[in-house]
Amino acid sequence: MLEAFISTMERSLKNVLVLSFGFLLLFTAYGGLQNLQSSLHGAEGLGVAALSTLYGGMLLSSMLLPPVLIKTLGCKWTLVVAMCCYVAFSLGNFYASWYTLIPTSVLLGLGAAPLWSAQGTYLTIMGNAQAEKAGKVGKDVVNQYFGIFFLIFQSSGVWGNLISSLVFSQRPTQGAIPEGQLRSCGASDCLMATASRNSTNQPSQELIYTLLGIYTGSGFLTVLLTAAFLEPVKDAQQRREGEKQTPPLWSTLLSTFRLFRDKRLRLLVLLPLYCGFQQAFLAGDYTRSYTTCALGVQFVGYVMICFAAVNALCSLLFGKLARHTGRTALFALGAVTHLGCITALLLWKPHPSQLPVFFVFPGLWGVADAVWQTQNNALFGVLFEKDKEAAFASYRLWEALGFVIAFGYSRFLCVSVKLYILLGVLSLAMAAYGTVEYLESKPLAAAPTEPATEGVTQRKM
Repeated sequence: MLEAFISTMERSLKNVLVLSFGFLLLFTAYGGLQNLQSSLHGAEGLGVAALSTLYGGMLLSSMLLPPVLIKTLGCKWTLVVAMCCYVAFSLGNFYASWYTLIPTSVLLGLGAAPLWSAQGTYLTIMGNAQAEKAGKVGKDVVNQYFGIFFLIFQSSGVWGNLISSLVFSQRPTQGAIPEGQLRSCGASDCLMATASRNSTNQPSQELIYTLLGIYTGSGFLTVLLTAAFLEPVKDAQQRREGEKQTPPLWSTLLSTFRLFRDKRLRLLVLLPLYCGFQQAFLAGDYTRSYTTCALGVQFVGYVMICFAAVNALCSLLFGKLARHTGRTALFALGAVTHLGCITALLLWKPHPSQLPVFFVFPGLWGVADAVWQTQNNALFGVLFEKDKEAAFASYRLWEALGFVIAFGYSRFLCVSVKLYILLGVLSLAMAAYGTVEYLESKPLAAAPTEPATEGVTQRKM
């Protein structure tokens, strides 16, 4: 009996690690490419337009594809198919034009929502199944699995950006940046995404091809790893109900929209919306208007390494810490950290002589982003445990909408205005989250002596 339990635990952890390292390889490529789009393809705003199109495709996909694909193919093969879409985007960057980047961006966007919905569903199922076997609380194991996943996954930013920095640093560095250009960096930048930043320091085409070759190989390796070693998984609830009750296609297709009847989901959508806004700002605006403008494109990878490293370490920490502090304290930490960063970015005048400061902001940003990534996913998985596919599809839908809006207005608004928008969305998201926590606490306060049922246990999570 004990040997069987240990074997089950080892298999569960093995699957979590396979999934995590698959995402590590995949996003080593995609993360590095995303951070460089606005700097490498700045002509006519092609890079930002590609990212906006990408998340527009993800928005459309979130509304329709994840529940259908997961029900039809299962989590494993949904992941494999979606990963192939990411490889296509890497290939499209070999000849960056409106006719290659935009179509492959659409394809990646269509695959992104199923990828992340299948990931969230897979980890939630694995966590609940392991908790049931071990006699533990489901939310604790789910939080732990998400913590392990995001520790490994977020480190992809370290490797992806380190690769790009090492490749691009093979050329001679540029001379001093004119003071006139420095005055238009940071929050003062109103030249938009179409402006060319430090074009004299653009890497050669040969170096770009070298980088893209590494990234594409990483993507192909991801597909092989996941297809060969990740075990299929079925929800315990589906096993209990039996396959005979498989819902019709249109019912599955509309499940994402039906879930909006839940008041909690209508309030919580502001969390993934803000998550999209803040990630888009860091990848598109901080890298261009602060780092590339004042230091040069060769420093983009290094500052993003700082973000990814802090994010990865904090993801593991917060996954374990949540069981002791509760999620509310961690959400408060994330909100206060981002509030401080946004305020400071509004006041800071970036200059090459302040090199350490360029790394402080991504580090602090990574602390807050670790909160959003681990706690948002765990929160949606726990509150909507019976509708995981639809819940995670909804999460990705609103996160994608945040990306689309942020990248869409990137060409038209000053950086200072974008920072004020971040402040407003963050404030609304935290107010809505607090309302949900209040609603979740009311049934417990009304009947504190009643024995815990399955529904009450879910609300405690």
